[in-house]
Amino acid sequence: MTDRDTSKQEQTGGLFYRLRRPSVRYSLGGLLLVGFAIGVFFWGGFNTAMEATNTERFCISCHEMEDNVYQEYKETIHYTNRTGVRATCPDCHVPKDWTHKMIRKIQASREVWGKLTGTIDTREKFEAKRLQLARSEWARMKASDSRECRNCHSLESMNAEMQKQRARKQHEMARQDNMTCIDCHKGIAHHKPEGMTDDDEE
Repeated sequence: MTDRDTSKQEQTGGLFYRLRRPSVRYSLGGLLLVGFAIGVFFWGGFNTAMEATNTERFCISCHEMEDNVYQEYKETIHYTNRTGVRATCPDCHVPKDWTHKMIRKIQASREVWGKLTGTIDTREKFEAKRLQLARSEWARMKASDSRECRNCHSLESMNAEMQKQRARKQHEMARQDNMTCIDCHKGIAHHKPEGMTDDDEE
């Protein structure tokens, strides 16, 4: 191929041709180094944004959450207890490992859409959708075997001798029947929605 043919191909091939053509000016090492630096920069920015959305402050930045479920959560043992250990919104609602966290973030984009369209922007609208929202979260927690609960709690680490008789009996039953935390603890951090059925309670 002559220089003239190459020049003609550059003009007709456009940007795609130029991207495929080897660099004459820069070394492969230099290009890799620049690419690596840009990758680190963008990954750092992406990770920083992810962590910023994993804070309680972010979770209650919209009044839908702050005025409704957050006020209920403040009345529970997860907020105030004798040990001083507090479980925040992301502790219960955002997985720790990267893959499940990304899946959860994608799912949460629907919540952002709900915020933008105003589907739960009043107390009345929130209460009307509350059972649907709760069922969705219960199903997510059940499907993951209450993974976020188990970050702090596990049946294996419980001292049955220190528990009340009813709790001891229930936890033993849960062990035998392969039940998961959310099966029994649906009202542990928020009020139960009105209109729950027997299936919801099971």
